[in-house]
Amino acid sequence: MTYVRSFQLSDYAPVTNLLKEVLSDTCYEDTMEAFGRQLSWDTELVLVAVYQNEIIGAIIGTIDKNNGYYYRIAVTKGFQRKGIGRQLIQALKKRFEQRKVSRVLVNVDAHNEPILPFYESLGYGKTDFQHSARELSIVCG
Repeated sequence: MTYVRSFQLSDYAPVTNLLKEVLSDTCYEDTMEAFGRQLSWDTELVLVAVYQNEIIGAIIGTIDKNNGYYYRIAVTKGFQRKGIGRQLIQALKKRFEQRKVSRVLVNVDAHNEPILPFYESLGYGKTDFQHSARELSIVCG
């Protein structure tokens, strides 16, 4: 049984390894800085999916100007297309709703363009995609 929970300090190495495995080198480098910032600000918006005590997925979210953003999602290759990403997104959406954000948006950059159809399959439309020249705080500091 897979479950989603909040990130814990002991998850740092397994999540870092997961991101390195799943993301391109450039995406990994870009993501690690933002990941570190988000952890220093609010670990409750970083969630992990666990199967048999092993982290198989992670999602990094952030709140910027009262909007909730899905920043980066990663699922171990052997577990992709099995509903893990959907579970992570739904769990993070609940966190955003608990925080009463104005909107929930998908941060779009060159690295996650290919998975936009996945977000669309979950009900997110073009107006939910943030293609902003203004970088998120976790990205630009």
